[in-house]
Amino acid sequence: MEWEDTVLGEDFNPAFLFTWKGIQRKDAENYHKHDHLELCYVMSGRGRHRLGGKIHEVGEGDLILINAGEYHQPLLGEGEGPLVVFYVGVTNIYLEGQGANCLPISGEGPVLHTSGELKMKLARLCIYMEAEKEMGRFGRHFMMKTYAMQMLLLFLREQEQPQGAKPLDKCAFESANRKYLVEKILDYFEEHYAQKISLDQIAGNMYLSPFYISKIFKAETGETPIHFLIEIRMEKAREMLLGEPGLSIQEAAARVGYEDAYHFSKLFKKKFGVAPSAMRRQEPET
Repeated sequence: MEWEDTVLGEDFNPAFLFTWKGIQRKDAENYHKHDHLELCYVMSGRGRHRLGGKIHEVGEGDLILINAGEYHQPLLGEGEGPLVVFYVGVTNIYLEGQGANCLPISGEGPVLHTSGELKMKLARLCIYMEAEKEMGRFGRHFMMKTYAMQMLLLFLREQEQPQGAKPLDKCAFESANRKYLVEKILDYFEEHYAQKISLDQIAGNMYLSPFYISKIFKAETGETPIHFLIEIRMEKAREMLLGEPGLSIQEAAARVGYEDAYHFSKLFKKKFGVAPSAMRRQEPET
């Protein structure tokens, strides 16, 4: 039986309680506990957190697990802070071999030090939950619950390695990360090809450098990100021109992210060997 089956069982359905984002400028007054489970993500700064009588150093990117019944107290030492923290509260968690509203903790302890892809994922989940809370749109509670569940599962994944298992091969891990990064960029292209997109914009969205993104993308696909985006846009434009005979070249260009119809036409002809106007006159494919 797999680790997932033994830990999660057949029904993993936490109840979402709350989120809270705040700035910690001094020690919390009370050393306290509660009946629900909390996850605390450190968005920026450095400080400490007392958990079960032990003091842990925490900083940007750390995810702190506070199980039900665990006494805890955020602290700041001299010269530390302020800390920007994001709390998520959940309940109705019952895992095999664990107390109510408790997650298993590996030998690394209740503070998960993250970096790279995992750090980026957790930061985005916090941003998404905060946005849902602020906008107050229909279904926000359930959207926030799905994000909270992702945070819980990301923490559990870090505890997943079974006893006696060999550490993951570094090359295989890096390869998986690279493929995931490329998949995310391709998904972004598919959803936003009609908008203005730059390499700097993509890099900013992913908290990575343009050089790194371009290098990884080309290593995985053989093409630069921008060239691949052009390929997607041209294919989309071809489908539009064949499917809508009355569509103007200017409108086709605008629909795939180009204000300059002449530039669009040059790219289109380079890709397909014919001008967009000639493609438009062809019969739709069946």
